[in-house]
Amino acid sequence: MIYFSDVFGVEPETLDQYGAFNIALVNDLPLFIDPFLLFDSQDEKYRTLHDEIIKYLVFLRDRAQADELTEGAISQWLLFREVKQNWLGFSRQGNSGTGLGHHFAQALARNLTSVFRNFGDESLTQGSHMEKLGLLSGGVGRDHLSDFTTNLIKGFLLKYTEDFAVAQLRPEQLRKVNVDRVWFNYETRRWQSGVFSLPFHGDDYVILTPCEILTRDESWINQGDMVSQFFQLRQSLPDEDLRAQVNDHFLRQINERSTQDERKEAALRTIEKFTELLDYYIKWKEEHADQAHVISEKKVHETHVQFVENVRELVLGQLAGSEFYEHGDSYEESLRRVKYLKHVIEDNDGYRVFYVDGKPVKRESDLHTMFRLTWYATAFDVNAEVNNGRGPVDYKVSKGRRNASLVEFKLASNSSLRRNLEKQVEVYASASQTEKGIKVIMYFSDAELEKVTSALKSLKLEGREDIVLIDAGHDNKTSGSKT
Repeated sequence: MIYFSDVFGVEPETLDQYGAFNIALVNDLPLFIDPFLLFDSQDEKYRTLHDEIIKYLVFLRDRAQADELTEGAISQWLLFREVKQNWLGFSRQGNSGTGLGHHFAQALARNLTSVFRNFGDESLTQGSHMEKLGLLSGGVGRDHLSDFTTNLIKGFLLKYTEDFAVAQLRPEQLRKVNVDRVWFNYETRRWQSGVFSLPFHGDDYVILTPCEILTRDESWINQGDMVSQFFQLRQSLPDEDLRAQVNDHFLRQINERSTQDERKEAALRTIEKFTELLDYYIKWKEEHADQAHVISEKKVHETHVQFVENVRELVLGQLAGSEFYEHGDSYEESLRRVKYLKHVIEDNDGYRVFYVDGKPVKRESDLHTMFRLTWYATAFDVNAEVNNGRGPVDYKVSKGRRNASLVEFKLASNSSLRRNLEKQVEVYASASQTEKGIKVIMYFSDAELEKVTSALKSLKLEGREDIVLIDAGHDNKTSGSKT
């Protein structure tokens, strides 16, 4: 059983009515909490959560500027483990990430005494936003802010889960759990623990998360979006002197031959010089807040279709009751799952999840996650990014030393695809002491298909069953694809 509803015997519709995402208790799904959805929510409880996040960050700002962030204080106030029990995030395998380490803590403390000294006291925007801390380079990235947000609202998530569990699950499915770092006491300046009755699976408790505060890929306020809007941002500055200074600073760093990456770096250096631009960007995002909810709801729905509905169809429809999970060769097992992904993407409109606003989002990581979920009930070991001495391979599927196979996922647009086809699987297979490997290549256009087939032909690899092509292009579905 893969999903919360299956493991705990509740109808998926019951979770839907409660508003919780039906998580997979096998592997993280690529969703995370967007603080902006808390800020702009119609529900007062979410707006209150956002206020509490900002209150804590202002507390940290004041401690940093008072030079009170000693090593002990940083350990108590800024070092957090990843909340792995929500089964959401960026882990390739399982649900364990790296958490918020010293690098993040020191970077945040440093930023709150320098470029973000006025955090919490902004006048241009409707409120303060923790995402602002990740808009500049400096050690505070998307993954960090996601983990930090989840830790700061962990008490709410635990109570949200407990209320559902007590009402819908059997008593024997619950366990009283003492969870640390749940509430922050501003009088004692310490995090406090709490006891909750929570769903328990395997050797750990489980946390549910409301769909309406989740998104995928990027939060509504993010660095990539800010940089892409940099031209409009600097042109729309109401202060003429500031606009002239910003334009001069940026244009002096580039020329006609500057690459996109060089222009991006120039834009970030300009924004770091004129930090007022951060608030102008955030103000624009606040003014278009309604789009944040529409886009996030769409992303969450697509994730549900891709990683819940499609994979459940595989498990309950095609594989249940078969010998698929009971015995077999690792190569055959792997190949059948790869072929199922091909079927879902090509024949069941699964390709749609690789597009945003009609443009392809070429993500090998989506294929990785879908592939991993199909191995929920198997005697095989399925390990991601196995490195046996010659570089990491996407997956190694094994049952003992002599029954092992490697699976690689590549995009046809990869500039080194030909060399990879020729050498990579063979090299990894030798390092892993197995001779079996499967190469999965996803393409989005006829031009990419032609590139792949040309490479296969020149390398005399045509017609091999261990090289599987997946057509993720919406314009060439009638052309068919080959394996």
